[in-house]
Amino acid sequence: MARVASSSVGLHRFRPTFRTPQSSRLMKTTPLHYPNKTHKLRSIACCQTKPEVETSSSEKLVDGNTDAQATSSSVENGPPEFPNKGINKQIAVVSTLAALGLFLSARLDFGVSLKDLSAAALPYEEALSNGKPTVVEFYADWCEVCRELAPDVYKVEQQFKDRVNFVMLNVDNTKWEQELDEFGVEGIPHFAFLDRNGNEEGNVVGRLPGRYLLENVNALARGEESIPHARVVGQYSSAESRKAHQVVDPRSHG
Repeated sequence: MARVASSSVGLHRFRPTFRTPQSSRLMKTTPLHYPNKTHKLRSIACCQTKPEVETSSSEKLVDGNTDAQATSSSVENGPPEFPNKGINKQIAVVSTLAALGLFLSARLDFGVSLKDLSAAALPYEEALSNGKPTVVEFYADWCEVCRELAPDVYKVEQQFKDRVNFVMLNVDNTKWEQELDEFGVEGIPHFAFLDRNGNEEGNVVGRLPGRYLLENVNALARGEESIPHARVVGQYSSAESRKAHQVVDPRSHG
């Protein structure tokens, strides 16, 4: 055995035998390097996570830019313009309708003329014979107060025309000279209130509140013995200023 150990041939022969375990040892020890590789993988993974952080930050930047754009757009847009075109159109339409309504209402009131009242009035002789109370108005076309009160007279007439007669006598018509003297007409408009028998209960002269005429006519329609405003005089036009003329049609009650 000692010879075998000292022989160089033997050593050379057995040298490969010793390398094989050494290589196996190397193969066995190779896993020792895995931790280093694992560390490298971890470092690579860490490096790979950085773009994710950058992506999130970029997303935040995008979100921030979006918010900034929205804020800038809201700032650029600013508050709604005033006055707005749509609101202006609505205001214009409403104003037009209101003006039209006022115009029509005014037209209905002031569109009534003395000529219209005279045309709708009942003839004086007929009024005295039909058994109804009567309101006789002495007027003239040139009388400003008469024209002014025409709408009020028209309203009262429309309200009581079925129960009360309304007569219009033009003071410029010489046909009514006797009636002018009988009723003592000195100023116009002169309203004479007659009961069912043609007897005068009172008169109202000139410009007075509309309720005076309304209350007197209401008393006549109810058949009351007296009227609430029997002798009242307001601003009037003098009957002496009348322009006397002979009417063409003697049957006219105007």
